[in-house]
Amino acid sequence: MAAYGLYTHIASNKVRSMFLLGGLFVLIYVMVFAGALIAEVFRLGADYPASFYITSAWYDLIAALPWATAGSVLWIVIAYFFHQSIIDAVTGGHDVSRKEQPRLYNLLENLCISRGIPMPRLKVMDTEALNAFATGLNRRQYAITVTTGLMNGLNDEEMEAVLGHELTHIRNGDVQLMVVAVIIAGVVGFVAELCFRTFLRSGARLSGGSGRTSHSSSSRNSKGGAVIAVILAMVLIVLAWFLSQVVRMALSRSRELMADAGSVELTKNPDAMISALRKIENRGELPGVTSSVMEMCVDNPRQGFADLFATHPSIETRVRALVRYAGGRDPGPMPLPAERPATDPNLPELPPGPWSKPTAPDAAGPDAATPPVPGPWSHRS
Repeated sequence: MAAYGLYTHIASNKVRSMFLLGGLFVLIYVMVFAGALIAEVFRLGADYPASFYITSAWYDLIAALPWATAGSVLWIVIAYFFHQSIIDAVTGGHDVSRKEQPRLYNLLENLCISRGIPMPRLKVMDTEALNAFATGLNRRQYAITVTTGLMNGLNDEEMEAVLGHELTHIRNGDVQLMVVAVIIAGVVGFVAELCFRTFLRSGARLSGGSGRTSHSSSSRNSKGGAVIAVILAMVLIVLAWFLSQVVRMALSRSRELMADAGSVELTKNPDAMISALRKIENRGELPGVTSSVMEMCVDNPRQGFADLFATHPSIETRVRALVRYAGGRDPGPMPLPAERPATDPNLPELPPGPWSKPTAPDAAGPDAATPPVPGPWSHRS
């Protein structure tokens, strides 16, 4: 699907995302097949050729398809109702009202009113980190969580840009897809761990023999078939887990640039989004928070090995896109107000003004000790 503007990019992104989510479901079935391979080796022993184990595992997969699908759907249903409570328990976020946070509440409400968007719930997470994220699977669940560090470090325009970024995630349906992707990837990870545990048990069985006393060459050859089946299962498990992580990264990476553009479309202020990103840069780590939550944040500093598992484009990439396509200006890395030195040694020292108060006569010159001439409204003693 060719994309030539912001809205066509969003539509194209949604189509690709649905295919990616379908691919995650396929990975679940791949994991079930790999688990069936290991289970067949464990059940039958090591006295059969590899083709026999593969055929048996295929029939097991066909029989298990309804159960695997039902289990995945059940997992999604549980997350549908309880994912926000789980996230709040992990992050410590709590609901705030207009009375508690008038500045934050008014900024978000103004953005929602300007575009006719239902007002999501507003949550605050008590931490010095600079970050924010959106959650929810329907209008009643939508929420935007902001850290206290972000509130203290950003001015109103920058905070409005970040809220617009998260509001765009909700408008574009990114939040639902990310939550579902995290859930399905969690299923893949759970099945992978289960298969590895089964492999450890079956490995002990294989090393000890199948209980039969035959030591013929045909028995030894068939035991090689069991080894091939187990190796194939391990390759499928590792490949499925790796691809599930790649799909999660692709979903998150492609959406952050769209959310930045959506924020500019809401606020008409690309400079505010750029300066907000510069302040958030390298200050967004949420302590004690899982990687699944960090993937939904404005910025995820957990880039992984050589950016292989980076869920977000780099701040440089995002700023460069805003400069090129939105006409913004990049101020470069920005310190927070609390991090700025009291005086900048690079600035020239200016002479004192006419209303400056000298600290000592020697420092101010010989005229500093001369009393000022009384004005017409001064009280004479």
